[in-house]
Order: sequence, then structure tokens, then C-alpha cells
Amino acid sequence: MTLYNFFVSVLNFVSIPVSRECLSGDGRRSGICLNPYECKIQQGVSNGQCALGFGVCCVFSETCGSKAFNNITYFVSPHFPGLSPQSRSCPFTIKKISPQISQIRLDFVHFNLAQPNRKTGICETDVMAINSEMTPEFRLCGINNGQHIYYDVEDVRGDINIVMNLTREGIGRLWEIKITQIEYRNKAPTGCMQYFRQPSGVIQTMNFADNGRHLANQDYTICMRQELGMCSIVYEPCDENSFRIGPASMMMSMNDEGSGSEPDAPEAREDECSDRIVMPCDSEEFIMPNDNIPGVCDLLHCGSSFCNMGENPCRIESSTIPFNIRVQFGPALREESPDDNLGMCLKFEQQPCS
Repeated sequence: MTLYNFFVSVLNFVSIPVSRECLSGDGRRSGICLNPYECKIQQGVSNGQCALGFGVCCVFSETCGSKAFNNITYFVSPHFPGLSPQSRSCPFTIKKISPQISQIRLDFVHFNLAQPNRKTGICETDVMAINSEMTPEFRLCGINNGQHIYYDVEDVRGDINIVMNLTREGIGRLWEIKITQIEYRNKAPTGCMQYFRQPSGVIQTMNFADNGRHLANQDYTICMRQELGMCSIVYEPCDENSFRIGPASMMMSMNDEGSGSEPDAPEAREDECSDRIVMPCDSEEFIMPNDNIPGVCDLLHCGSSFCNMGENPCRIESSTIPFNIRVQFGPALREESPDDNLGMCLKFEQQPCS
């Protein structure tokens, strides 16, 4: 579409292509560039200009009981930006805008629900559940500000449903979720529930917070896009306390009863972690105060340290392609200390080819 035809389409009240995203005038939210009339009839809110002033950045925000008919919609708690202390069920429906939509991306701008059971990691008081006719349900609770997920809907013909089940009075909940419908050409790789498109950043397990603990029944893959000219990736804990997946002694056989299931990860040794991080790797270094001691590449990571050598800080470098980490937290078969099950926070940085 030429610039001239684009302006003509705006003036003639013809919808601008759904992929044309804009930034709101206050810089806080994303919207869709429409002409003012279209924004009004679709019950959006005009927030800033776009298309060199010929259109408006139309922002769509909905709450409980509503439906999303646009490719960018914000689902917010009932009293947002205030807290919502009432117990209730809060349903929300996403309508695919076209058959070409392959994924739904949820960005948790704000996400504060009740914590899971502190000893088991099960979401009991509050839970967000997202489901559809063809894709397994995903459940979430706790604090997940800044997190995101991709939800596959390529084969879904009906609605995608989100339900916030809030079962106890007096707990201050708050959520603001940006919901983006993604066409096949822009989708994250199949199987990646989280996908990072930058050379460096921070990854965390769900509900990684000071008062949190990792959730039960989580099995997903975190992927990092390989950037041009980069051949390996380095991971290291965010700080000395940012890797807690079971107690230090938590290196048990997969045949033993544990807090996790028996995922189909490759066997790296006789004794395995039950709740764990699976990381393809080909080299590993443990950074010590005075010298570097080479370690053994380990697929599985659990316990109170990211590395096998106990509490010492460490870094892991991998040139295995694609760059990804698998999170495997099984059902809660026993009660454990929340202090031993905080979860994981890792910094990653891709390294140039030598």
C-alpha cells in the first residue's frame, strides 16, 4: 500500500490493516491505528495520533464478562488501577480476528493474584486459567509482573477463554494483561511458551518473587532467538539466592516419589531431579573468587545452586542450537519448604562467533 492510498483509506473510513500497531499518546499502551469514527464505533479510546495525524491510536480495554474482537486488547481487573478484593469468577473471551491467527501472546503488564499454597505450589485461592478447544489449559497465580506467554491457537476454530477464579474475600488483586493476536508469519517457534527476541535479558520462572515459590504442574520451554553473528549463549544466576528448586540435597532418582512427575528429558546420570531446569549445554564454567575450575556439562539443574558445585556462583555457556531452557515442575506429591522452592532467575547474553 502506497502512502497516498494509506491516507485515502483513512479518510474513506476503510479499516487500516490489523497489523498496524501504534503507541498511545501517553506512551503507556499499544493500540491500533484507526480513523476516529472507526475507533468510536468499536468502543475504543482515542489516545494520540498516528498516520501523520490522519488517524488516532485506538486503545481497547475490557474487563470481566467482555470479549476481545481486536488484535490488541487489554484485559484488566474490575477496579483497575485500584485493587479488587472481592471473591468472584471473572471470565473473558478472545475471538480470533482471522483464520491466519496462529498464537495469542499475553503480556502481564501487572499480574498480582493470591500466592499458591506455600508448601505445594498449587494455585488454590486464586487462579488464572486459559483454555480452548484444541490447546491444553494453562494455569497461573501469584506475582508475574513483566512476564509473558505464547498460547498456540493455530488449530482453534472457536473461542479462547480466560477465567480468573478468585475464591477468597479481602485479597487485593490487580491485573493488566495485553493480549495480542499473532499471525503465522510472526509467531514464536512451535513449543516455545516464552520467546525472547533480544541478545541479552533476564528470564524467570513463574511467580518468582520475594514472598513467592515456584508453581506446581509447569512444563514449558523458554526460547531465545539466535541473533545474527551470535554462536553461543551464557547463563548466570541473577544473584546468589536466585536459584532455589528444591533443597541442596534434592538429587533423587526419577523412580523415587518427589514433587515432580517423570518428564521425558534425556537421562544425564543415574540420579535425577524431580522438579528441575533442563538446559542443553556443551561447556560449563564455575566462577570462583580466585580461579576458574572447569565443570561437567549438566543437562539437569535443581537444588539450591544453578551449578553442581554447591553454593558457588557460576555461569554456563552453550552453543547448542536452538537456545532454549525447559522448565519441568511436576504435581505436588509432598509438602516442601517455600524457601527451598523460590524458583529461578537467570541473566542471559548471547556471545559472538569467534
